[in-house]
Amino acid sequence: MPDPTVTLRDIYRARRRIAEIAVRTPLIESPQLTDCLGAPVYLKLENVQRTGAFKIRGAANKLQTLSDEERQRGVITVSSGNHGRAVAYVARALGVDAVVCMSTRVPPNKVDGIRRLGAEVVLHGGSYDEAEEYAEQLQATRGLTMISPFDDPDIIAGQGTIGLELLEDLPDIDTVIVPLSGGGLLSGIALALKSADDAIRTIGVSMERAPVMFHSLRVGRPIEMEEEETLADALAGGIGLHNRYTFDMIREYVDETLLVTEEEIAAAMAFALQEHRLVVEGGGAVALAVALHDRVAGATGNTVVVISGGNVEIPLLLDIVRDSIASESQ
Repeated sequence: MPDPTVTLRDIYRARRRIAEIAVRTPLIESPQLTDCLGAPVYLKLENVQRTGAFKIRGAANKLQTLSDEERQRGVITVSSGNHGRAVAYVARALGVDAVVCMSTRVPPNKVDGIRRLGAEVVLHGGSYDEAEEYAEQLQATRGLTMISPFDDPDIIAGQGTIGLELLEDLPDIDTVIVPLSGGGLLSGIALALKSADDAIRTIGVSMERAPVMFHSLRVGRPIEMEEEETLADALAGGIGLHNRYTFDMIREYVDETLLVTEEEIAAAMAFALQEHRLVVEGGGAVALAVALHDRVAGATGNTVVVISGGNVEIPLLLDIVRDSIASESQ
C-alpha cells in the first residue's frame, strides 16, 4: 500500500499546480464577530472562489496529476454538489470528459450548474452513499478514472493551499474554524497550520443532522449514518468505512469538533448577507454559526472562520433572511 502521509511539501506543490485555475481568495475582518467574540475575527471567503466553493483547489490538483491515459479514459466522481461542479470545471479546462454522480437530494441549482459546465450528470439514489455505490459501478463498467471528493492525498493537498494563504495573510493566526464533512478541507488546512506552529488551534464544525465524521471520531472508527435533510447539504454523506486518509488526519491534527443546529446555520446565512453582503450556503456557514453564537471557548487571539461555499438557491436564502428579519422585529 502507498504511504498515506500527506506532507507540507505536497501542499506547496499543489499550490504551484493550481495557480492558473483556482484563485487566491480574500481574507476580510468582521467587526461584528470581533465584538461578539472579544477577539479579532476574520473570514476566509472561499464562497467567491471560481465555481463558488473551495473544492476547485483539490479538483485542480488531482486532475493535473493524472496520466495522459487516465485523462483519455475520462473521469467520474460522486458529489453533494460543489465537488462535482469543481471537477466539471477543471475537466472542461483540461479537455477531459467528466461524469458526476449525485443523489436526488442534491439541490437543482447545483445539478444545473454542473450540467452547464458540460459534464454528464447521473442522478441515482436518495443519499450520497447510494450515489457513491452507483458511481463505483459506472467506473468499473466504463473504465473511467475515479476522482475522490475528499479521501485522496492530492485532493487534501489542494485544499491545504488555503492554509498557506492564511499563514501568509495573517501570520499571527491563533485559531481557525472550518466546516467538516468528509474531512478533506479541514485535514489539509490543519496540516498546513500545524506544520507551521502546533499551537494554532484547529476546530471542525458539522451540522447536527447526520454528522458522520463527528460521530466516527467519537467511536474511534468510520461509521455509517442515515442521511437527513439539512441546510448544510454540501456536508451530507459518509466518510467511507474504509477511509484511508482524512479520518486519521482529523484525529491527528484537529483539536476540537463542534455541531450546530439548523437554526444556527440559518442565522449565520442571514448574518453573512445582511452584515457582509455575502452569499453563503448552509454548508459554508457552519463555521460562521459557531462564531456568531459565541461557541468558541477561550478565543483570545486572531480567529479565522472559513466560509467554504456560496452555491445556495437564492429563493431559499431570501426566505431565510426574511424569517430572520421577521423574528428580530417581534
